[in-house]
Amino acid sequence: MQRNTPKKAVHFGAGNIGRGFVACFLYNSGYEVIFAEVNDATVQKLNAQKSYKVIEVGSDGTTESTITNYRAINSQKNEAELVQEIATADIVTCSVGPHILKFLAPVIAKGIDQRSTDLTPVAVIACENAIGATDTLAEFIKLPENTDPNRLEDYDKRATFANSAIDRIVPAQDPSAGLDVKLEKFYEWVVEKTPFKEWAVPDIKGIHWVDNLQPYIERKLYTVNTGHATAAYHGYIRRKSTVYDALQDKDIQAEVRNALSETANLITDKFDIDQEEQQRYVDKIVRRISNPHLEDAVERVGRAPLRKLSRKERFIGPAAELAEHGKDCSALLDAAEMAFRFQNVEGDKESFELAKIMEEKKPEDVVKEVCGLEPTEKLFPQVVERVKRVQDDLQED
Repeated sequence: MQRNTPKKAVHFGAGNIGRGFVACFLYNSGYEVIFAEVNDATVQKLNAQKSYKVIEVGSDGTTESTITNYRAINSQKNEAELVQEIATADIVTCSVGPHILKFLAPVIAKGIDQRSTDLTPVAVIACENAIGATDTLAEFIKLPENTDPNRLEDYDKRATFANSAIDRIVPAQDPSAGLDVKLEKFYEWVVEKTPFKEWAVPDIKGIHWVDNLQPYIERKLYTVNTGHATAAYHGYIRRKSTVYDALQDKDIQAEVRNALSETANLITDKFDIDQEEQQRYVDKIVRRISNPHLEDAVERVGRAPLRKLSRKERFIGPAAELAEHGKDCSALLDAAEMAFRFQNVEGDKESFELAKIMEEKKPEDVVKEVCGLEPTEKLFPQVVERVKRVQDDLQED
């Protein structure tokens, strides 16, 4: 049974995606948004400023909308208050980065545990650039240290977990913008409908509800994220300043299109998607990441190379599947090689960690640790070869 009170959503992460994308959808759907955030300065700013702007830019001009009806809680300092908000919320969402999910789990678990079964189960949706992010979050929440195993039997009466795929380019913001967020007009938020009882599907305008999320999430990750990162890493090595600059270089644009041609081969075969339809999608993505109104530094887009080189991510994920079927993945390997060269980049902790791993470990061990590949996989020796090449080049320097 749903209560007759205003709709409420708790969103973890008050960054650009949180404020400019997820909270915008929730606000437009009539929810009060409670931001759960660890940065105290951001919390104070949100509570002091009762509105901010979302600025959408595109080739047809700029539009602005104003977001209100929100407040913020410091999730580290005010856990008890946050637990109560989760216990009575309609929706819990997050956009914090996949590696942060395990840190959200304990407080979400406490909120769900205190939830009345008289309420509609809270919808938990992770909005991250990762396959099965909500499933991952749910696994952390249901660990014995977070949830009493005896409470799991009727857990579906208190919470419903649904995976999602989000697609919207949010570039680095002007330092003087404050809480305002600039992003592209295009968006896609796809959420699986099957976990919900028919009467419990959240009322959020703009979400595309689907029975099978996998084609959407892999198409997005292996096209948008693969293309964006490929442009950034090739651009960084060629000393381009932004992704836009990189894509003005015919050689880099060819690298991006070659990589997306390989992922298109995987996607069309795997999900029986029409090749012409996928090509139109690829063309649209290249236009989007080439948008001069959304210039983004290659260092920012390329940050976190360890995550982006991991097993289920934008390069190794599709390349491993293609290799197993004996198909070409050389452009994806070229992009991955450029990512391995993204080392000691100021402001990016992972690039320094990558440099240390590359300096201290054998190629085979690097591939096992960074990429999560096993020697039995067909892609393994091909990635080892790329890692060895990077290591040899660095030794020569």
